Amino acid sequence: MRKITIEPVTRIEGHAKITIYLDEQGNVDHSYLHINEFRGFEKFCEGRMFFEMPSITPRICGICPVSHHLAAAKAADQIVNAPPPRPARLLRELMHMGQVIQSHGMHFFELAGPDLLLGFDAPPEKRNVVGLIQANREVALQAIRLRKFGQRIIEILGNRKVHPNFAVPGGVNKALTPQERDEILGNYAEALATVRAGLAIMKAWAEEHRADIEKFAVFPSGYMGMVTPQGGLELYEGQIRLVGPRGEPWADFQGQDYLTHIAERVEAWSYLKFPYFKPRGYPAGTYRVGPLGRLNVAAQLGTPLADAELRAFKAINPAGPVENTLYYHLARLIEALYCVERVHVLLDDPDILSSEILNPRREMQPRGVGVLEAPRGTLFHDYWVDEDSKLERVNLIVATGNNNWAMSAAVDSVAKTYIKNGEVREGILNRVEAAVRAYDPCLSCSTHALGQMPMQVQIFAPDGELQAELVR
Repeated sequence: MRKITIEPVTRIEGHAKITIYLDEQGNVDHSYLHINEFRGFEKFCEGRMFFEMPSITPRICGICPVSHHLAAAKAADQIVNAPPPRPARLLRELMHMGQVIQSHGMHFFELAGPDLLLGFDAPPEKRNVVGLIQANREVALQAIRLRKFGQRIIEILGNRKVHPNFAVPGGVNKALTPQERDEILGNYAEALATVRAGLAIMKAWAEEHRADIEKFAVFPSGYMGMVTPQGGLELYEGQIRLVGPRGEPWADFQGQDYLTHIAERVEAWSYLKFPYFKPRGYPAGTYRVGPLGRLNVAAQLGTPLADAELRAFKAINPAGPVENTLYYHLARLIEALYCVERVHVLLDDPDILSSEILNPRREMQPRGVGVLEAPRGTLFHDYWVDEDSKLERVNLIVATGNNNWAMSAAVDSVAKTYIKNGEVREGILNRVEAAVRAYDPCLSCSTHALGQMPMQVQIFAPDGELQAELVR
């Protein structure tokens, strides 16, 4: 049996490798996605004061620190039993919109863009951001300004673009000024135009490459996302909805009840766990999250331009959920459009400028769960505290973890689709990597452990024979 290794997987956040095993005929027997980094953030946090978590957990990642910042703050709100005042919730959501805009924009134009805009088979030395700039300088500059729009929202509220200092238990520590609101609104029109241009590019690409889309990691799964009471898209605060492969209802539940519905499985080839819906078991209860998952569970988005795009998205498969992995990119841009529109809605709300931004109540509870929709999917922060307000236990289930089974299935599907009779070109291997990139994984966020991490040392002779093995 022949083994092919792709290491590292490129244009993702974090470290991973792929191994592909070919049978004697040169066809794929099986492929594995290995998440081979270890962070252990839950263990690091034990013994810390719970109110430090909005500052500690953003250090998990420099790509989506706002998501961890806000999820940690939401958990802390529950621990002190202090729901934030409405203006504080609006301001937190505004920061969250900035996070999703900058993350989705960066992924489509800078990480996935080289594949989509330059081609899966383009030379590797050109299939990158520099190649995009050379191919279409104006689109590349628009993408940079779109990311700047999202980051500037974060910076205005949190004093810096990365690892903000803003949300605190019971609210936020800074009000928005009229001048800051007007600055954000001044860049709104360009951000909206850039996202719509990205949508036009994606739709044109999808039309031209429909054959690839229809065979590139198309498989059934469950889907999970946060929704409003009316079943619309919600990214900051709502209930969790799980549907099955045909769109049939699986469960609706509040975030603090996630352990009743979600379990995690361990596989030998990855440090990243595999979450699944408990009543269905593993792997029947596996699901997808993120833009594709959210649009598959949402009945509407709530802003006019995005709702029109959602109707067209739903028409791709009127009989049920959209299963095509490459449509993650389309769903991501539709969400970015919603978030840009939502920024305007939030800034038009009179409460956005209120100074009533903190609930001072402090009625200690033993546990707090913060849940929101990070750019990559549903994010759970679960904290248990002792009588001294120190953390006794921390559990994080992040978006990339929720998508672990789906990423592995996508890698295996694409490898089996494109590798035939031993033909393994660089462009084919890039397609296998692209199956991972479609989910925009954040692997630094997602790796953690329960208990002790095993260590294995193998010693090989020059001829490759295993001489000794040590396990701790």
